[in-house]
Amino acid sequence: MYCVFRIYTNLSLVFHYNVVYNKQQTCVVKFMNYPNGKPYRKNSAIDGGKKTAAFSNIEYGGRGMSLEKDIEHSNTFYLKSDIAVIHKKPTPVQIVNVNYPKRSKAVINEAYFRTPSTTDYNGVYQGYYIDFEAKETKNKTSFPLNNIHDHQVEHMKNAYQQKGIVFLMIRFKTLDEVYLLPYSKFEVFWKRYKDNIKKSITVDEIRKNGYHIPYQYQPRLDYLKAVDKLILDESEDRV
Repeated sequence: MYCVFRIYTNLSLVFHYNVVYNKQQTCVVKFMNYPNGKPYRKNSAIDGGKKTAAFSNIEYGGRGMSLEKDIEHSNTFYLKSDIAVIHKKPTPVQIVNVNYPKRSKAVINEAYFRTPSTTDYNGVYQGYYIDFEAKETKNKTSFPLNNIHDHQVEHMKNAYQQKGIVFLMIRFKTLDEVYLLPYSKFEVFWKRYKDNIKKSITVDEIRKNGYHIPYQYQPRLDYLKAVDKLILDESEDRV
């Protein structure tokens, strides 16, 4: 009996191998090919003994990938599976100089990205309007608030008041942890920030007030499970 699996490594390679059950029903792994079609050959660096530590750098889940890319993979999965329709909003562009070499064509010679006036993502999930901002930080102990803009918070506030499901998705890159922080909790920390009391939210505060989003295989970052919990909690709070 053969079962085809895929192993993902930190080099973004995919190794194909078969799992074979011998007469003793012992599982034997037989590598087949690299992605380029070349056959797998044993390498002393990964062949038994103490040198098997070469596998210690294998990346699981979304490690090594940006939060934006993880969300993109998840949103594509949700869309294809008819679970939700959530998209990243395009960054607004300010066009400065346009050339018209032909009447029917225009060539943009100079343009600048403008500061987004709202949040990163929005969409619909089971009849609920979803709106959120995604941020990641290398800080191990806290999430700094200086890269959140007033107009973004104002937009989140307006969407929340219309009973939208609004939140921040925060990734601590060094810790490789992702959390969903509801707007209702975030606004308390934002007020504290605007009152010059504290310029960041500690990771412990986020763990306490947010929802942990674990990495998995498919989708890579199933954040809608956390959204389900948020919907349930907020439906009770808003009654």
